Amino acid sequence: MGQATPAALDEGAFFRALQHLSNRIHNTERIEQIMVDLAQPICDLFGADRITIYTVAEDGSYIVSCIKTGLQTIRSIRLRINNNSVAGYVALKRQLVNVADAHDAAALLRIAPDLNFQPEVDRRSGYLTRQLLTAPIVQDSTLYGVLQLINTRSGAPFSHAAEQGVAELCQTLAIAFKHRGQPLSLPTSAAPATTGHPPASPPGSMRYQWLVQQGHITAPDLAQCLQQAREVGLPGEAMLLQKGVAVAAMGASLAAFFGVPYVGFEPQRLRIESLHGALKREFLLAQGWVPLEEGHNGLQVMCLDPEAVQSARIVGQVFPQAHPIDYVVTTRQEFLQTLDQLYPSQTDTSVDRMLADLSDITPDDSVDDSILVSAAADNELVKLVNRIILDAYQQGASDIHIEPLPGKEKTQIRFRIDGGLRPYIEIPAAYRAPLVTRIKIMCDLDISERRKPQDGKIQFRRFGPLDIELRVATIASMGGVEDVVLRLLRGGEPLPLEQLNLSAHNLQRLISTITKPYGLFYVCGPTGSGKTTTLHSILKHLNTPDTKIWTAEDPVEITQRGLRQVQINKKAGVDFATVMRAFLRLDPDIIMVGESRDLETVSMGIEASLTGHLVFSTLHTNSAPESIVRLLDMGMDPFNFADALLGVLAQRLARKLCSCKQSYLPDEAELAACAHEYLHTSTEAQPEPQQREALLQSWRSQYGDAQGQLHLYRPVGCDKCQGSGYKGRVALHELLVADDAIKEHIQLRSRVAQLLQSCLASGMRTLKMDGIEKALQGLTDLRQVRLVCIK
Repeated sequence: MGQATPAALDEGAFFRALQHLSNRIHNTERIEQIMVDLAQPICDLFGADRITIYTVAEDGSYIVSCIKTGLQTIRSIRLRINNNSVAGYVALKRQLVNVADAHDAAALLRIAPDLNFQPEVDRRSGYLTRQLLTAPIVQDSTLYGVLQLINTRSGAPFSHAAEQGVAELCQTLAIAFKHRGQPLSLPTSAAPATTGHPPASPPGSMRYQWLVQQGHITAPDLAQCLQQAREVGLPGEAMLLQKGVAVAAMGASLAAFFGVPYVGFEPQRLRIESLHGALKREFLLAQGWVPLEEGHNGLQVMCLDPEAVQSARIVGQVFPQAHPIDYVVTTRQEFLQTLDQLYPSQTDTSVDRMLADLSDITPDDSVDDSILVSAAADNELVKLVNRIILDAYQQGASDIHIEPLPGKEKTQIRFRIDGGLRPYIEIPAAYRAPLVTRIKIMCDLDISERRKPQDGKIQFRRFGPLDIELRVATIASMGGVEDVVLRLLRGGEPLPLEQLNLSAHNLQRLISTITKPYGLFYVCGPTGSGKTTTLHSILKHLNTPDTKIWTAEDPVEITQRGLRQVQINKKAGVDFATVMRAFLRLDPDIIMVGESRDLETVSMGIEASLTGHLVFSTLHTNSAPESIVRLLDMGMDPFNFADALLGVLAQRLARKLCSCKQSYLPDEAELAACAHEYLHTSTEAQPEPQQREALLQSWRSQYGDAQGQLHLYRPVGCDKCQGSGYKGRVALHELLVADDAIKEHIQLRSRVAQLLQSCLASGMRTLKMDGIEKALQGLTDLRQVRLVCIK
């Protein structure tokens, strides 16, 4: 932290650094060594010159220094717990004291009568003490010691932020001292002989006293195990396991010590994406906790040290909506097992090893269903299918493509990642039929039907350690083989509108449009363009306690609290039109229909919007103006439709440049061509040179560097993006807001070109315009924009 004091630091950075120190204290079993290691970092954090940590002597009437910096000529400091010293007073009263000048007798008397500073330490060391920040180390009414910071490096008094930080640090130390034993005092000639006193309990022994009380181990054996563990640098639990103590018994002992329930390892526990998806295994391992499940009774969190986790307050920051938080304790062995279960290692079993282990299940595409079912149940094939799905999920794939070839050709499997297909593995021809049969069994499809297309769903939590859903589609292709595509439906919380890559221009117009009390709003684009994500972000923005929102979706991919969501089930006769009719009888404020596929659904959406409801839906169209013409061609009444329509948002997903991207200065010819392409998007006529120059000037002022130069970017490739130069995707938008001019065109049934001109005049930017601006910002490149945008 350098020479700064907390008063001069950003408080967020100061308390993050303090949390880092606290975590280091919580995550060690050898408190003496960690305190020696952290004495100087504590001084640096608080901008203090020196630090002394006192522990309570065995007779309870003195405090004795156990950790100190500086004062090397004095082996130990021993102070009586009374008003004769600042540290003794803090130990007596158990309250923090911040002294601006230790030699100001009047100031000390204002704190307490008879309070004074002992100057003998200064005389003996030649060191002048001025500022003192002293706090008690207390837990559950038990005093463990005192922490004292001496002299700020700036010469100013210790700040209020420093007071808060020291108080939190003392809470952490108190928990550590309680659970692991107090650090041993430094040798002192003034200390009385300790002959006759019983030996102190070894650090960490209190948490295992229940084992002694219940007869699982004797007290001497417990002390010996813990001593051996410290000598070899292992957790005490490891030695107790070697001694034959059962894991469940150690869990019960921890539960008795911490006063919280014990939860062990459960083989059937599932990974829940909303809880575990955003957290890294390394973070949870360092913090010593992992969320297990969230229900009506709150969030259950498994901890190695519940008191330390609770005092750190990290869980509440990670899950701010979780209430209450139920902390449970577990053993280190079961904690690691649970982490491995929820965060399986990608190197557990490679796909190549699995292919090598597959038995000779069938030499060709057998038509005998019983043989195929037997082959599909082969243990190695089951593991292979699960591994493929897990790898696809971990690599961020949206789809898995299984593409068999006839004869003895291998079956290729590819993943769609960031919009592009990447080869994954090739499966020998002998396994293609059992592979498809296994997938059909997982989603309850007819394994004997190999000619007609089939659709199904896989609830993967039934088969593997991941709580996701997959949408499956099969179709017969040339040569008597079947292609399969599995789409991974990723749940989780919707994104805030600010994270949808909307330009400031479009974001402002979108918010003003969707906050109207009633009307009809469409999001359009091809399959996989992010329409559902955008709609749920809009609903998140509108989701308030005084609003009733109904949604009809196929499937329900994203869930959020406050929405009433209905799953479409065509086999049961539950389609969009049926659900839409039901919604109108359920007193909604906002209705979201996953897709407007037919005239009846669209008509009911218009009717609902005209009767005071806000209606959202999606369309599979190329652009916002085309969406209006498409709906009119379906048979919509143009006058009712014009009255109901609020706007249309068209969008595409372009590949996003990785952070390894390279910036370059385009020449004048490339910039002129870029401006020409931007302007030609908006009109059939060729743009004038004055228009191009005005556009370039506006770009320079908006996107240029300090010298007014415009930069474009090109992909490079690194390990992070697997050499492609692209990582993730960025959304391009085209927002049509239905103003009076647009509504008049709708009533007149104007064609697309006329609508486009009116939309541009009212402030709409086409998909390509938005893409070119995002290329200038370095989010993507012009090649990707041209790939996904038409003129």
